Amino acid sequence: MKLNNKAMLITYPDSLGSNLKDLQTVLETHLKGVVGGVHLLPFFPSSGDRGFAPMDYTKVDEKFGSWDDVKKLSESYYLMFDFMVNHISKQSKYFKDFQEKHNDSAYRDLFIHWDEFWPKGHPTQEDIDLIYKRKPKAPVQSVKFADGQTEEVWNTFGEDQIDLDVTKQVTKKFIQDTLNFLIDHGASIIRLDAFAYAVKKLGTNDFFVEPDIWDLLKEIDGITGPRETTLLPEIHENYHIVRKITDHNYFSYDFALPIVTLYSLYSGKADRLVGWLKNSPMKQFTTLDTHDGIGVVDAKDILSDDELDYTKAEMYKVGANVKKVYSSTAYHNLDVYQINTTYYSALGDNDHAYLLARAIQVFAPGIPQVYYVGLLAGKNDLDLLEKTKEGRNINRHYYSMAEIDRETQRPVVAALFDLLRFRNESSAFDLDGAIDVKQPSENEIQITRQSADGQTSATLTANLKTQEFTITETKPNGETTEILTSNLAAVK
Repeated sequence: MKLNNKAMLITYPDSLGSNLKDLQTVLETHLKGVVGGVHLLPFFPSSGDRGFAPMDYTKVDEKFGSWDDVKKLSESYYLMFDFMVNHISKQSKYFKDFQEKHNDSAYRDLFIHWDEFWPKGHPTQEDIDLIYKRKPKAPVQSVKFADGQTEEVWNTFGEDQIDLDVTKQVTKKFIQDTLNFLIDHGASIIRLDAFAYAVKKLGTNDFFVEPDIWDLLKEIDGITGPRETTLLPEIHENYHIVRKITDHNYFSYDFALPIVTLYSLYSGKADRLVGWLKNSPMKQFTTLDTHDGIGVVDAKDILSDDELDYTKAEMYKVGANVKKVYSSTAYHNLDVYQINTTYYSALGDNDHAYLLARAIQVFAPGIPQVYYVGLLAGKNDLDLLEKTKEGRNINRHYYSMAEIDRETQRPVVAALFDLLRFRNESSAFDLDGAIDVKQPSENEIQITRQSADGQTSATLTANLKTQEFTITETKPNGETTEILTSNLAAVK
């Protein structure tokens, strides 16, 4: 099934139930009409990072199920698969062959050889300092080979995630073969994970290196485009970089919306949110939460430094069990620009504030993606956090089927499901339709979405300070219906 304009669920294959068959059951029962697509987080055999250190893209990890299970999902939902364009597992057959045969390996050029990358006398400390890094050391790892020799290779992320040399022919073939395989097996969208890190070039910071990064994207699009598969480059950085993706007519992420919305709900002020939504493109996926923390750097220059500091401080003050230590190296957090929490807990486990945040996301330009914990208005999982000492696990709760039965009965979750069903069914949210964003007062925002033919419209009117809101829809005959309000008697 190809991409369509319906909300997308983001989930691990074993987070809503134990496996892909359980996920299918949840989708067919509780989530009927709530989502039209599924971003199935990595389900391949992996050696770490919850799937993001893939060993073999041609296999489904048997603990999750089989390709038949994935195929069944693809018959009813458009699916997004991850392709880690920057790296592959140290435990993959490619790297193991390289370790065994060293320079005689057919996969030798798949990897970036540290000594060969730098000219004589380099890297200097200045060279290392220039690199855009995710950890406080040079992105390099020493490897011992079967012949007894030792060599260093480029290693941006975890110890098991070895970077690929995207300039070499063997890597280009690997990319082509892998992408075609994933498309053959149900991928409607390919998410290019860690895309901005993929190109390394002397004299640069090795992050979003232009124009080379566009050459890489064009090569990949040459594989996916003819097969009508959408590309989604994943970039966590200042929105100016993300806008370049939009300018090249690719789908992008709105990773700024989470922090901008939190700031607006904490402060009660509408101006920053109004300004951001007025300048946001339709060709994007919106998020409030993902499998990672809530990004801060994404909203730089949209919010002032003082406003960002205020938002972080309020998150620790207002949020339920949101603590600075959970986003520190004590809990293996490598990215100081992300805060580990569920979105519901960032809003103090407050049903009204949370529902308004989701209403804003639904009315924002683009297609909403909702992380599975957020879909169930999940609280911070402190037990999993402490058990694993992994900061991001605070937002990676494993739901049993019995838990899902219970959680979907909560009024806030039922209201969110109604909101998403409305978003999926109303033509007012056409991606080629119109949007009008107004600020009636300091604390109020009004967003109107209109269908491409101009016949149907939907309006969200909200007070960010009181968190009261109303959603209405106007049909072609001029009849206006109230769809949802914040005055849900059952919502405490």
